[in-house]
Amino acid sequence: MMIVQSPRKSPAKTPQKDPERAATKKPKPPPAPFFAPRNLAAQAGPSSSIPSSSPAFATPAHPLRPFQPPAPAKAAILPILLPPATLRPLAFRTFTKKHSLTLTSSALQELATFIGRHCGSGWREEGLAEKVLEEVARSWKNRNGGVIVDGSSAELKDILKTLEGNMSGGKIISGPRAGGGLSRQNSLLLEPTQDSDHSKTRLGICPVASLSRDDSRASFGMSGLEFEDEPDEASVKDVRAWLKVINAFDQPRFIYNGAKKHFEREATKPSLLPPASHKTQLFRNRFNVIHQRLLRNESFQTSAVAVARAPMQRSSSGMQNHKITPIANLLGRHGSNHMLLGMLVVLPTGNLAISDLTGTIALDVSHAVAIPEDSAWFTPGMIVLIDGVYEEEEESTGKGLSGSSGVGGTIGGRFQGFFIGQPPCEKRKATLGVSGPDGGADHTIGGGFGWIDFLGVGSERAVGSRMRRLEQRLLRRQATLPNDPDTPGGRGRVVIVGELNLDQPRSLQALKKILSLYASDTETGTPMCFVLTGNFTTHAVMARGGSGGSIEYKEFFDALASTLADYPTLLTTATFVFVPGDNDGWVSAFSGGAAVPLPRKPVPDLFTSRIRRVFATANAEAGLSNTGADGERKGGEAIWTTNPSRLTLFGPSHELVLFRDDISARLRRSSVRLKNTTVPTEEHAVEGEGDVAMSGAGGAARAEVDVMDVDDSVEEQPRQPAKSGGDEVPYDVSMARKLVKTLLDQGYLAPFRQAIRPVHWDYAASLYIYPLPTAVVLVDTTAPPFCVTYEGCHVMNPGSVLVTGRKGAARWVEYEIGRVGKVRECTF
Repeated sequence: MMIVQSPRKSPAKTPQKDPERAATKKPKPPPAPFFAPRNLAAQAGPSSSIPSSSPAFATPAHPLRPFQPPAPAKAAILPILLPPATLRPLAFRTFTKKHSLTLTSSALQELATFIGRHCGSGWREEGLAEKVLEEVARSWKNRNGGVIVDGSSAELKDILKTLEGNMSGGKIISGPRAGGGLSRQNSLLLEPTQDSDHSKTRLGICPVASLSRDDSRASFGMSGLEFEDEPDEASVKDVRAWLKVINAFDQPRFIYNGAKKHFEREATKPSLLPPASHKTQLFRNRFNVIHQRLLRNESFQTSAVAVARAPMQRSSSGMQNHKITPIANLLGRHGSNHMLLGMLVVLPTGNLAISDLTGTIALDVSHAVAIPEDSAWFTPGMIVLIDGVYEEEEESTGKGLSGSSGVGGTIGGRFQGFFIGQPPCEKRKATLGVSGPDGGADHTIGGGFGWIDFLGVGSERAVGSRMRRLEQRLLRRQATLPNDPDTPGGRGRVVIVGELNLDQPRSLQALKKILSLYASDTETGTPMCFVLTGNFTTHAVMARGGSGGSIEYKEFFDALASTLADYPTLLTTATFVFVPGDNDGWVSAFSGGAAVPLPRKPVPDLFTSRIRRVFATANAEAGLSNTGADGERKGGEAIWTTNPSRLTLFGPSHELVLFRDDISARLRRSSVRLKNTTVPTEEHAVEGEGDVAMSGAGGAARAEVDVMDVDDSVEEQPRQPAKSGGDEVPYDVSMARKLVKTLLDQGYLAPFRQAIRPVHWDYAASLYIYPLPTAVVLVDTTAPPFCVTYEGCHVMNPGSVLVTGRKGAARWVEYEIGRVGKVRECTF
């Protein structure tokens, strides 16, 4: 008995005493399939661990698939050595053909190494390399990296480093597929979040599957607009939702790189007190921008194709195959004819000279004639074209115009100018590289700077076509019924009120009359924007002038608030933009009404608090929101902006420059006197000392200037073409064309010397009008009111709200977006 029981107890006690030995035992074999429960037939599989909803009846909680042996784990990507020459065709199609980028050899080497390491042998068959190249190209453009992709740039390395963290198995992964391990990197992908109404982009990399073929290039420049791919109908009912006011101090700053032939974003922080080298950089950038614009003109193209085509096709300007000579190359070329491009400067001796990036030479314009005749002003500080003959120093001795022979970069001798002209302007579509009936991105002509986001609202190539489609949908009735004043098409109007002197009671009466005309319109037909410009006082305020001090200055705006409060309909449906002048605070406290540095800051909030309160009260009474969130209609607002500033509507589709300056009088005071080839009549006599004696226009010059379109209401009579022996163009129209051509050809709002019109060097980017905007509001009280279109840019000048010499008359300009403006008048 004892011998038999001993073996029976030992197996039962063995697991307790020696658990290690028990663990090494073989597991109990599973029962036969016939005796096993049906839901546990595959208990060896991973699905057997799922708990049952009814353990008593063995009912599975979820349907269980039959047991299958686990699939073998996919092999990891094996890096390969991918030669750059093998990747070059695919990279060329993606970067150059599709995104208009140029890859350097170093960048191609970096991409080939990256794709070979992370995509392996499936880079071609599985299309892994194409997706990687697409993401890299889109991210590069979103960073404004330029048209040339350099492998040594920090931007490309940062893009590849960020993309590396979002790749698994050679594919770009996002949120749900990342398994939670890449939550930090997923922020760079276009993934919708619960706490945001739209998909946000970081670094411009987005999943390829989320974009269609037509919108594959829409990621560049989209961050500034912040709208969904297909906005809902509730958020696009009001056109004013796409109206944006851009402050001059917040505008992006770009510098033209002559080596890369492209614009680069300035990375340094701007300052009001920069080093002196920034003044030289300002001149260099102005020269480079005009020079590259000039070289794209057909008159300065010297290629074999242009030379062969020249006898058959002549340019509109009549000039062909011209060549610009640097000033430094004039040495040793006495008596030869040259064309110079440079800035007119005044030497310490008081003589006129021309300067470019290579040197300076004394200039003689006593026999120079403007081309076209009497079509523009020429003042020191402008960059002009001069055609003439170089005379060495020996030939020019005794004439008092010889240079200093190398001192300060001045070339010895002088340049005898015979013809002088402005550098020809370039249309906006040519600059951005787009064409077609609607100027959409689908009609590209190549080249240009369409991918550059100059204003921070999206580039033309990225969002231009989409914004135009949105504009057509919102302003459809305006296009179909343009002559019906009762249609909602009137919503696309901008009312521009000129100089509004609040210290004159008659100005407030005129403003009240103007507002009453628009307040009678329906709510859906009122203008979307009102622009009110200074000077808001006749004299320099806070400078012991006749307009008083700070207390009186605030009382003037309080009176303006009382006037605006009488029109709550306009306060709740329109945006009021206020542009200051030189007499407004605070700069007038130390300028005394003289020219202040540009750009200048807006009127301080200390004086405008009552006006803001009036808008808040009107919106609260109407039950409107100040933000327009969740599709709610946004109420009116008052925006105090800088001088100059810009209005954009539908992103880059419409750009309106707002500038308040008496530039016409400044041009007449500081312009260079040229040779007069015609006898000035008494009707066209030029007033003001120092003006150019070119008032009488010849037939050829008038034929050139007649290209401009002038609104009939400005002339107060039908425009008559200037023919030989016929009636001449009215003086006001001639001066308006002259002013517009001078300003747009220069592509700069302050083409003067720093002593005449000072400029903040680091903020001069806001003064460039290149590319040409769609419209310019130039409030100049020293020039007649006009509406002129030149090279596709519509320029308007409302002048002063009070008509000089007429009692009880008010004048303003009504501009319809995308069309032309009209000078309107009324009596009060």
